[in-house]
Amino acid sequence: MASLASWNDTATCEAIVAFAEAAADTLRPEERVAVFDNDGTLWCEKPMPVELGFIMQRLAAMAETDPSLRETQPWKAAHEQDYAWLGSVIDKHYAGDDTDVKVLMAGVLGAYAGQTVEEFAAGAEAFLDAAPHPTLGKRLRDCAYVPMVELLRFLETHGFTCFIASGGSRDFMRVLTGDLYGIPPERVVGVLQPDVFDDGPVKPVRIWSRIGRRPVVAAGNSNGDVPMLRFAGGKDRPALRLLVLHDDPEREFDYVKGAERALERARDESWTVVSVKEDWVTVFAG
Repeated sequence: MASLASWNDTATCEAIVAFAEAAADTLRPEERVAVFDNDGTLWCEKPMPVELGFIMQRLAAMAETDPSLRETQPWKAAHEQDYAWLGSVIDKHYAGDDTDVKVLMAGVLGAYAGQTVEEFAAGAEAFLDAAPHPTLGKRLRDCAYVPMVELLRFLETHGFTCFIASGGSRDFMRVLTGDLYGIPPERVVGVLQPDVFDDGPVKPVRIWSRIGRRPVVAAGNSNGDVPMLRFAGGKDRPALRLLVLHDDPEREFDYVKGAERALERARDESWTVVSVKEDWVTVFAG
């Protein structure tokens, strides 16, 4: 049976094991559905989400070819590698201001207009194979969290079917979910075009549309995951709601920005908070 070897023997790990074992005894196999956010839950999302890095590379290439784009956002930020502007887009989004998100989305749609699914997938795969993480000293595709991948396998040994419910594009995720997480492409729930930030209330709608069942396990890390976490379970079934807390500046990052409301909800509703620092023996492979 798959183990949780990369998890410390904490109350968090005990809660996960107890829930999985109880679910295996009390829930029918078709009811054992688990959904996982991706960015910040299954792999590193700082200094910016990986897919956003892929998009920025494309926009920077466009600005290199056409200098007239260099004074217009988001091409300007991509050309200048202005991560502060990109970070502010994300921060404003989580604070409820999508003004700059709309600017970014307009650039994204222009960047991939006319590309086939195969062309997009080939570009994403080439990017992931080569792009380095800015600070962690490893490739972006090597920034998956080992404990969370173990958790996917552990749940599967208890009869769960695991899905990824990403706020990013479905086709970008499908390039990597098989190799990184062992999750086939048909179990990736995401948006249909290469944009980002499609989270919040949209996630439960997409999960229900794609799966047709409420999950009983849900894992996320941000305010945008709150609706998905609250969607888990329902009135007549228990749920395991996991919220990953990034609190380890030595091995990864330490931040709560964009997760303030989620942490409040976790305290108020007794969700299981996963501390990177306290609950994980290791963070990354290698």
